[in-house]
Amino acid sequence: MEYGLIGKTLGHSFSKPIHEALGGYPYELKELPDEAAVRAFFTARRFRAVNVTIPYKALALALCDEVSEEAKAIGAVNTVVNRGGRLFGYNTDFGGFRLLVRHRGVSLAGKTVLILGTGATQRTVRAVCTAEGTAQVLCASRSAKPGALRYEQAAARQDVNVIINASPAGMYPNNGTCLVDLAAPGAFPALEAVFDVVYNPLRTRLLQMAEARGVPCAGGLLMLVAQAKYAAELFLGGPMEEQRIFEVYRSLLAEKAGLALVGMPSCGKTGVGKALAKALKKPFVDADAELVRRAGRPISEILQPGNEGPFRQMEAAVTADLAKRGGAVLATGGGVVLREENVRALRENYVVLYLDRPLALLKPGGGRPLSTTRGALEKQLAVRRPLYEAACHARVENAGSFEAAVAAAKEAFYEVLDCEWA
Repeated sequence: MEYGLIGKTLGHSFSKPIHEALGGYPYELKELPDEAAVRAFFTARRFRAVNVTIPYKALALALCDEVSEEAKAIGAVNTVVNRGGRLFGYNTDFGGFRLLVRHRGVSLAGKTVLILGTGATQRTVRAVCTAEGTAQVLCASRSAKPGALRYEQAAARQDVNVIINASPAGMYPNNGTCLVDLAAPGAFPALEAVFDVVYNPLRTRLLQMAEARGVPCAGGLLMLVAQAKYAAELFLGGPMEEQRIFEVYRSLLAEKAGLALVGMPSCGKTGVGKALAKALKKPFVDADAELVRRAGRPISEILQPGNEGPFRQMEAAVTADLAKRGGAVLATGGGVVLREENVRALRENYVVLYLDRPLALLKPGGGRPLSTTRGALEKQLAVRRPLYEAACHARVENAGSFEAAVAAAKEAFYEVLDCEWA
């Protein structure tokens, strides 16, 4: 192994494509099951340079021969360079998180900050807060650790201006979990900004709640790319242009983000979706087809008018699984928006577009038990239109040519990435 990442579980990691894009060197992911394996890895020293992720950042500091003053102050090492058999430890997370905050245009000076989590990443975030002039830093944990609030205590604070998740909560594959409820009545009335160091999924539940409140927020992908750039400079022993951070970030975001089409039955989600997948160079996935594959029988046999519950439960399970993957063009079932949990899952990794086709152009039947007549379609549309509009990032009309709908959806996808996710 020349260059790579070590950690306990790395199935969530985006580090390989980032480093290979930045530095042009082969980059491996190496899972080490316990501290004994980490010690053996460091003792062997058969690597040029590695990054270290949870839960081994504090241990890495103890195993290095020399450690930068910044890493010492933080108490965590995330970058180790082997120079002639001696191991030099650094912390590039500090610069990565500071860039994330500054890029979002948020000032921490004079603010009260609540950090969620008590691990090594918390220490890095705290160091950035101190350097940026934060007035007060609070820390929360599940247990009453010394110097930390319990989460129920943190939720009662009225003076918190910025919340930063520095824990793995909500990280793949445990998507959807969150340590605080920003949607609770009266929660955090002074809140001005939210950050989440988690980058997979792209938009965690915490970020979605911040967005719903209109609070500026950002996930951890830009931080990941920035710290990788600073690590790559240490790996290769030379500087890189700062602009490379944003070039690689935007490229990776466009690759990892999916595009989900919602809309009425027969609105064109499958046809437009297949064309979009080709244009965006992404795989195409039909959620209804996947549900049928899993069930082993057609939707007409599963979805019974007047007893939709079993079908909706299956649909929710399929949606949750597909949503975790991201990176595809996904045609959803017409009723996917009837459950809020489905919308939340889709918005974690997908730009959601409402493909809006006029009622006169929708076709009844087609093996859809709930839309066998035009009257049934009209009733469905009256119920679902506001749900589609609430669920989507953008609406795309499909009333003209097929090519125009595809082009408009492609443009909307990139516009959402640039304006809302960047």
